[in-house]
Formats: sequence, C-alpha cells, structure tokens
Amino acid sequence: MKKFFIGVLIVLSYILIVGFFFTNRLMFIKKKTDAEIIHRETKLGFFNQNDYDALEKQPFSVPSSFGYSIKGTVIAPYETNRYMILCHGVTVNRLNSVKYMNLFLEKGWNVVIYDHRRHGETGGKTTSYGHYEKFDLQTVVHWLKNKVGDSLTLGIHGESMGAVTTLLYAGMVEDGADFYIADCPFSELEAQLLYRLKVEFKLPGAFVMPIAKPFVQFRDRYSLKKVSPLKAVAAIKKPVLFIHSKDDDYIPAEMSRQLYEQKKGPKKLFIAEKGTHAMSYAENRKEYSDVIDEFLDEIL
Repeated sequence: MKKFFIGVLIVLSYILIVGFFFTNRLMFIKKKTDAEIIHRETKLGFFNQNDYDALEKQPFSVPSSFGYSIKGTVIAPYETNRYMILCHGVTVNRLNSVKYMNLFLEKGWNVVIYDHRRHGETGGKTTSYGHYEKFDLQTVVHWLKNKVGDSLTLGIHGESMGAVTTLLYAGMVEDGADFYIADCPFSELEAQLLYRLKVEFKLPGAFVMPIAKPFVQFRDRYSLKKVSPLKAVAAIKKPVLFIHSKDDDYIPAEMSRQLYEQKKGPKKLFIAEKGTHAMSYAENRKEYSDVIDEFLDEIL
C-alpha cells in the first residue's frame, strides 16, 4: 500500500511539474526589451532612431474585448486610402515592425503598427500564439475602418506569431482585409510544439503533450487544436502571399508549403534561399521586396 501511494505521488508530481513548467514557458514566454530590439534592428540596418523620431506618428489606444488596451501607432504620410497593418512576432513588439513599415512606406502605403497582447505597451496576461491575438487584430481592423471609411484598401502583414494571427483572423467569417502576407507562420500550434519539444528538449511528445494540453485549456481557456492556420486557410477567400526561409531552424518551411497547398483561390509562395527564422527580409531584401510588388501587381 505504501508503494502504491508513493507511486501515485510520483505520477502526480510529474504531471504537475510537467504541466506547469511547459505551460508557463508557453503562456509567459520571455520577452525582449525595447533596447534589445533596437540594438538588433539597428545592427541589421533596419532601425535609425533619428529617422524614426522624425516621422509624424499618431499614437492610438483601443479597448480589447478582453479588458485591456491595445496600443499602436499610425504612420500616414500619404493622402491615400491604402493602409498596411503589421503584426509582429512573439517576444518582440511594434519596434520590430519598423523594417516592414519602412518597406511599405517606400511602396506608397500608410502603415499601422501595434503591440500584441502582453507585448510592448499592450495589456494582457498571457501569450496565446494567435488565439486571443486574432480578436485584437479584428479590433484594430474595425478601428481603422471607422477612422478611414469605406474607401479603405487594406493589407495585413504578419511575421511568425504575427503571421499566424493574420491567418487565423483571415479565416474568420469576417475576412476583413483585401489581402494578407504571412511570413514564416506555423501550420498548427500543436505540431509546432511537438517539433520544438524534439529540438529543444529531446523529448517525445507523448511524454508532454497529453499533460500540457489540458493544462493550457484549464489555465488559459483555449484548446491548442484551435490554433490552426491550416484549418483557417481553407476558409480564406482573399489573396495570401506566403513567405518562408528555406533554412528556417525554428519553424520549418514545410509548414508554409502545407498552408499554401491548403489555400484555395489567389495565392503565392516565396521560399527565400537565405536566412533563418524571421530573417527572410534581412537576408533577401531585394527578392522580398520584388515578390511583394509582383503579388500586389497580380491582385490589385
């Protein structure tokens, strides 16, 4: 009997340790500071503090449906109804979107950059890798449409988690933009976590996922299975440009290929020859810019 209770205690301890350890890493992933982001982006030649400060910027704050404020910035130097909303990746904030902001400003688009929940100046207690973030993106879209009016021509660009958020939003009934650009998204959160478990911890998913899934459901009130761009893209009617680096070492490029195959209707796929995760633009600047021009020429 004593051995039985010891065995039960060991099993319960394992479940609790694994459940809380991995869900904590997921929900409260460590974020980069503004200084770290600016240092990296400056080193890559994407951020110039003087140039950024000189831009005429309009800060905004809109209420999320989850009880916090979504903070962002509008950069609108052109008298045009063409706007891009930029969605950053996990651990960073809207400062990381400045490189894409500059790219689209050069192409004559006004730009909206904003912080996802629990990042930058936006509130929120947890990161959900697109699940709750897609509703915040919807809020920003509605706010911009009210601001600009019915004449708005809207594109949404997302990188990594921002790309997942973009696709999940696009797969909603609303599908409220005219086109989407998804740079290095995963196809399904569960598949991505299984891949990272194998790479980072050398653990088979069977040891972790059966425990982690109910813990996420209990602690953050959503199912990992619902964070599935692969399911979302089947419902997207508007054009999508998928971008990924061939040698991405964090999210495999095969995931963008799966998404591209699943998407019906207008679509385009660009697999960059150089670069690791979220570095397609950094390592292939001309090609990246050119494929966006080609995509826009085809759809607009």
